[in-house]
Amino acid sequence: MSADASRSPSRLPDPPDNRSNPLFEEEQLYIAPGSQSISLNSRLVIDHGEGVFLTDATGRTFLDFFSGVTVGSLGHCHPKYVSALTEQLQKVTFGSFTTAPRVRFMKALSEVAPGNLRRTHLYSGGSEAVEAAMRLAKAYTKKFEFIGFWGGFHGKTGGVLGMIGDHFKHQRGPLPPGVYSVPYANCYRCPFQASHPSCSFLCIDFLRKFIRHNTSGSIAAIVVEPIQGTAGNVIPPSGFLKALAEVAREAEALLITDEIITGFGRTGKMFCVEHEGIVPDIMTIGKGMGGGFPVSGLISTDEIVSAKPFSIPSASSSSYGGNPLAAAACLVTLETILEEKLVENSRSVGEWLLEQLRELENRYPFVGQVRGRGLMIGVELVRDKKSKEPFSGQGTKALFQLALKEKMILMITNSVIRINPALILSREEANLGLEKLKKIFDTLEKDRLYRE
Repeated sequence: MSADASRSPSRLPDPPDNRSNPLFEEEQLYIAPGSQSISLNSRLVIDHGEGVFLTDATGRTFLDFFSGVTVGSLGHCHPKYVSALTEQLQKVTFGSFTTAPRVRFMKALSEVAPGNLRRTHLYSGGSEAVEAAMRLAKAYTKKFEFIGFWGGFHGKTGGVLGMIGDHFKHQRGPLPPGVYSVPYANCYRCPFQASHPSCSFLCIDFLRKFIRHNTSGSIAAIVVEPIQGTAGNVIPPSGFLKALAEVAREAEALLITDEIITGFGRTGKMFCVEHEGIVPDIMTIGKGMGGGFPVSGLISTDEIVSAKPFSIPSASSSSYGGNPLAAAACLVTLETILEEKLVENSRSVGEWLLEQLRELENRYPFVGQVRGRGLMIGVELVRDKKSKEPFSGQGTKALFQLALKEKMILMITNSVIRINPALILSREEANLGLEKLKKIFDTLEKDRLYRE
């Protein structure tokens, strides 16, 4: 708490009153603890959505800058999406047999993927896809160690738990052996207290030394998010991914880029690695790929996916992966992204919104840094710009509740507002969000809630 103890947490904004709808409380009697904080803290009971707006059971309509942690690339109930899934529902919905939508999707994906990445496996969730990518790397290299990064997040299941680069994995051991974590190129909070570019990528130099001194030299892959999502939409400086690719080659390891959040137009390119002009050995995909349908996957080369035991029949399959509904969702999502030029829209609207948001760095004492690519933007909140002390927990809660009162859904993690709206976001809708955010920030500054 700040020295001004006159303001207690009880004076912070109250959450919206959803007691008029008993569904939330009724669900709490049956749902196990551990749900997403955004659901628990908002207490929203959603009735329907359209485009970038959600309407709850009481009739309130919210501007959705959350999009289900980037899964809603086409927004809510896009007509083409609804039509395609309705049509597929009337045909066949499960099974691993070949279907026309799956063939068409995988062919279209091979045409837009970087380099010679053309072979796809489909799964159900992000963790499953990353674990599969790690199994593939072991099969191809015949090695068993993996390098991840501080701030990294690749899922919550046992096989990837060790790749989480923060305290989330505490008290969840034992962790898988042979999994290591090194500093990411988060220049705003550099653990070496260095400055880019004068540091000459000290983090890469550290990585080389770490591999030499802390591993057995059996690195199967380096696993990296081109932009770290859960850490707060952290963007490494240009050249970082190319340097990582070089380290992977030196170690005779593969480079796995996790594009589950950053892929399919989110950053203003179809895939984030295109900003750096690199082609990974394996790329994991998901979230926005299915427009909200639970589907994920990996894509790699002919040579790599042929490695055994990964390529043995049934060795890499999933009962749900690539089912007819998932394939239809992926196909219509990719076709709509291309037909409606949503990659370009993400880039142009995102650039405009980022430019407007950066003006807030000088306007408010608690906006430490604004960063972004396309419609993946992070607003880092601090109590003090010089020390970069992160926003307090109470201040974060206050901001979230103020956003709800402004009928806006924001995702805030690690004192960073993660702005990830649907790729269909228009300039007018972006401006509406900007004006709402300014009102929220004005209240935070006026009442000094950021000092709580």
